[in-house]
Parts: sequence; C-alpha cells; structure tokens
Amino acid sequence: MKILIIGGGGREHAVAKALIKNVAVEKIWVAPGNGGTAAFCENVDIAATDLPGVLAFCQEHQPDLVVVTPDDPLALGMVDLLEEHDIPCFGPTRDAAQLEWSKGYAKAFMEKYNIPTASHYMAEDAKAAKAYVKKCPIPIVLKADGLAQGKGVVVCLTREEAVAAQAQLSYGKPDQAILFEEMLVGPEVSVLCFTDGKTIVPMPAAQDHKRAYDGDKGPNTGGMGAFSPVTVYTKEMAERCMEEIYLPTIRGMEAEGRPFKGILYFSLMLTENGPKVIEYNARFGDPETQVVLPLLTSDLLNIMVGIRAGKLDKVKVKFQDAYSACVVMSSGGYPSAYEKGKAITGLEEAEKFGTVYHAGTKRIADGSFVTSGGRVLCVSATGRSLRQALRNCYRGVDTIKFEGAFYRKDIGSKDSALVKED
Repeated sequence: MKILIIGGGGREHAVAKALIKNVAVEKIWVAPGNGGTAAFCENVDIAATDLPGVLAFCQEHQPDLVVVTPDDPLALGMVDLLEEHDIPCFGPTRDAAQLEWSKGYAKAFMEKYNIPTASHYMAEDAKAAKAYVKKCPIPIVLKADGLAQGKGVVVCLTREEAVAAQAQLSYGKPDQAILFEEMLVGPEVSVLCFTDGKTIVPMPAAQDHKRAYDGDKGPNTGGMGAFSPVTVYTKEMAERCMEEIYLPTIRGMEAEGRPFKGILYFSLMLTENGPKVIEYNARFGDPETQVVLPLLTSDLLNIMVGIRAGKLDKVKVKFQDAYSACVVMSSGGYPSAYEKGKAITGLEEAEKFGTVYHAGTKRIADGSFVTSGGRVLCVSATGRSLRQALRNCYRGVDTIKFEGAFYRKDIGSKDSALVKED
C-alpha cells in the first residue's frame, strides 16, 4: 500500500511513524515533509496548500490513500478535490471542516444543537469590532475568524489589552471578522476523536501548553509541549462530554448534511458549570498527536480505512494504560522572527529516552540536520507515571543542542498526577 501524507510538521512525522508499522505499507510520501520524515519516507517538494500540485502528483503516482492533516488544505477543499478524481482520502470535506475554519459557523452550530460553549458576540468586520471593543465586558477573549496556526487568540484582562488585540487580529483588513468571547475559567483539555460520522471514539485527553515561556507567560504559539492523560478529565467527565458534546456534534453535522469523517478535535474548558467547547479542530492537533499516538496499540491504518468505509464500530481501537508527554524545542525568537540553518546535534542520544519527532528541520547532504522552522522538534516519551514520562522527555531534550534553542521546563507541572509516586 502506498500512502501520501500532506504536511510537514511534528504531527505528520508522528502519523508517518504510526502508519509505517503496518506491514502492508510499502511506501510513504510526505508533502512537503521534514528532516525526520526524510529518514524513512520520500519527501515531495509540494506545499501542503498546493492543491493542483498534489492532484498532479496523485494522478502520476496513484497513492492508495492520501492523509490530509493540516488545517489549511482541509479548508481549501483538498479532500473534495481528490475524491472527485477518485483518489481516496482520509480527512473531512471542506464543508465538514468549517467547524474549524469558521468560528462564526462553529458558534452558530453549537447554539443550534445546544452544545455548551462560551457566550459570545461576532463582529462581522473591523469597523464593528472597533466599536464593540469599547463596550465589551472585561475580561474577554478575542479570536480572529479563520485559521491562524493556533496564534489567532488573545486573552484580554483589561480594556487596553482588548483594544490592542482587536487592532492586531484585524490584520489591517477591513472585512476581518472578530469573535468576542466570554473568558472561561478552569482546566483546559484537548480530546482528539476518531469518527466516521456516526460512531465516535475519543483518544486519551491531552493538555497542550500554548504560551512560549514557563508559567504560561509570553505570546501564544502553536504549542510548546503536552501530556496525556489528564487527571481532571475523569471517567465521569468523559461520559458527560460524550453525552453533552461529542455525540451531539457528530449527530448535528449529519443533520446538517455534512457528516464529519476523520479526526475531530474538541478543545474543552472544564468549568465549575461543566465542560464547554472552546473550539473545534478538524484534524490531528500538534503537539497533542505526539503524545496520544504513542499510546495507541491498535493499527492506525486499519482505523483510517474503517473510518472511510463508515465502519468504525467494527474496528479495534485500544490505547495502553500509561502516561505520555512531549517537550517542544524551538528556535530563538519564535513565535516571532527566528534564524534558520543552525546545526542540530544529540539526536541519536535523545532517542535512548524517547522518540524525537521532527518539525522545523532539514536533512542536509552529509546526513546531519539543521533548523528550518520555529518549532524545530519535540521529544516524546511514555512512562508508568507522568513524572517518569516527563523525566524521560527532559533527559532526551538535554542531549539535543542547537544555537538559540529554548523550551519550556514546566510541561505537565500543574497536573495532580505528579504528586503520585512512580
């Protein structure tokens, strides 16, 4: 079986590592891929958003399955385009992915199907946003409508911060819609789910760390590390989320005539009034994928094939009873300006403690690696306890060196599981 994976981050490296375990897989292409995928896959120099380029490649090379993981090509309709040309895809259609690429649509959808979420106001353009920011309740959360690589959200504790955020998130575009949202309080968890549009199977809950620096300080990033499972996401909470959020969502999408097939990611806030949806994502998260897939003991390819066939209820989906964590190493200056081309050392030594997933790396002619992005790589490890998983992660991180490298040293530190003995 030949597979094409769309994307070039740590998430795609993790998906490729999981898929290659199936003995039926003879070849994996990754477009555009990274230094890590180059070690066991064939990288293809096609941008993830180049729909004509991907279609032409598929027509020439005839992959048996195309796995579309990033948000941008899903929003552009890559799955629709390829399926129209009889090229099998794993991922939601553009209409189904609107749960992610349109915050306005997602909010209206949740209201219609009584799915708990924060109260909100949608300013349809910059003029309306500029007027509303002067009178909106404080504190407030501002979100740019559309995709922003995880960086289009600003939590504002003062009026001054809200005014500045509105100007920032308008991106200088007069027609940019801005979502003003109640600031929810409580632990935040990410729950990625397999779904074929009728059956939904949650993966272990994960918790991402979005801020750049320790103590949840600094600007938002694409994610600086994660761990799974999350103590506050109890069995009782999981059952409540299934009944109040997960099932109503897939049933609502089916009722809307846009059944969701693929990975549906629920970003949740566990408030004192119960779980509420912060937002939906229509694909694997990054870096959550790097902590949940290492716990998967079932075959990922079989799950994907079952989802495409609408037979997820017939497929075995099992996860090991263990902890998993990952720590992201980033380039100096990220998420703002950063330099590329810095030599990376210590990768083989790090693999003794866990798995190194590449993101912003490039493999050069002599077989070594250099930096080529903001989030360079992440070290993922499992353990009998969260403490053990994190210890393994940081041991791996300590062996890796490149100029300007930085990472958070407090991943998972707020979870009560750390008080347990190893």
